[in-house]
Parts: sequence; structure tokens; C-alpha cells
Amino acid sequence: MNLGGQEVIIIFIIVLLLFGAKKIPELARGLGKSMGEFKKAKDEFQHEITRAQTDAEIQWEKDRKKALEEAKAKPAIDVPKQDSGSEIAAGSEAKSETA
Repeated sequence: MNLGGQEVIIIFIIVLLLFGAKKIPELARGLGKSMGEFKKAKDEFQHEITRAQTDAEIQWEKDRKKALEEAKAKPAIDVPKQDSGSEIAAGSEAKSETA
């Protein structure tokens, strides 16, 4: 939506007629304050989102390190100890050595 010079002048004249010359500076001040408050709220919101994201990344990294430490602490596969006197165990060991 592009406003040309004539449209801006017409809008200014209508505002001047509706509010008067004394009220325009007050309206402009109020508009400026509200824009400043909006910008402040927007910046605080962005800061909170960034902080929450950073906290989540830190927590994820801690969880990842903890999982890696737990994985290193216990073996991936529990291998049962075989009875060395058993014929079945001796036969399976002999087959695996020849393969």
C-alpha cells in the first residue's frame, strides 16, 4: 500500500480537523510512547526465547554427555561365561577358531 503526497496531505488535514492543533502533539507523544513500549516488549520476548533455547541446548548437551558416559561404563552386549568343561562349549570354540 503506497501513499502518495496528496493522500498524506489529505489525511493530515482530516486529523487536524478532527483533533485540533493542540491535540496533535499529545497524540504523537502517546503514539511514540506506545511504540517504545511495544519495542521493549518485543525485545524482552526475543531475549526470553533466546535464553530458553540456550538453556535447552545446554540441557541437551548434559544429557548427551551423561548417556555417553553410561554407554562407556557398561558393555553393549552381555556375553555369558561358558563352562570350559562342557563339550558343547568346546565344540563351538573349535568351530569359531577354524572359521
